[in-house]
Amino acid sequence: MKKTLLGLHLLLMFYSIGGYFSKKAASTAFLSKEYVGNYLVVLFILMVYAIFWQLILQKLPLTVAMANKSVTVIWGILYGVLFFREHITVWSLVGAVLIMAGIVLVTREDGSKQEGQQKCT
Repeated sequence: MKKTLLGLHLLLMFYSIGGYFSKKAASTAFLSKEYVGNYLVVLFILMVYAIFWQLILQKLPLTVAMANKSVTVIWGILYGVLFFREHITVWSLVGAVLIMAGIVLVTREDGSKQEGQQKCT
């Protein structure tokens, strides 16, 4: 399961890059070459993400996968700092900590339920 979670987080990191290209496209003239190029990259990212998301769901419960999907907010904060020179606020950090705590809680709870079900069968 740890390999699958690592794969999921790499996939979510890849997925969150689409936000970078969306924001980059939004700063260009509508339907310019840059605009269209950036949105084509976004569509490609979404297409690849959709395929691998389905593969992940074959190995992980939906509750675990969806809880981990929240980590894209954290990637968005990091990309904002790295690429757009945005500032991290205290509230951004509080939100990131809450997201990580939620992921840990849901993942552990679901993992313990699965272990209990396996022992029963």
